[in-house]
Formats: sequence, C-alpha cells, structure tokens
Amino acid sequence: MVMCFPSTPKKLAMTVACFVSGAALFAIGVHLSYVNVAPQQARTKARNDFVKDRLRKKYGTPI
Repeated sequence: MVMCFPSTPKKLAMTVACFVSGAALFAIGVHLSYVNVAPQQARTKARNDFVKDRLRKKYGTPI
C-alpha cells in the first residue's frame, strides 16, 4: 500500500509513480476537454441559429 509519508525508498518510488500517473491522467483529460470545446460551441451556435430561424418563420417576429 502506498503511504503519504514513505519510510523506505520503495514506498517513496511507489508514491511518486502514483502521483505522476494521476497527474498524467489529469493532463490528458484537460487536453481532451480543450480539444473538444470548439466543436461543441459550433454545434450549440448552429442549434441556436436553427431555433431562431424556425421561430422567425413560424411567428414572423424578430428575436
């Protein structure tokens, strides 16, 4: 079991390995989040534009 305050070099290495792997997973998640922001914003804008156009055609009033 990995402890917060290791008393042996092996436990220290395990703690460092767990920290590095956790930081790597976090970094991958952040990267994927930033990569997918633009497509999500484009889909949201397209959906909003579609709804506005549909309402304009149906009711004839500017939104």
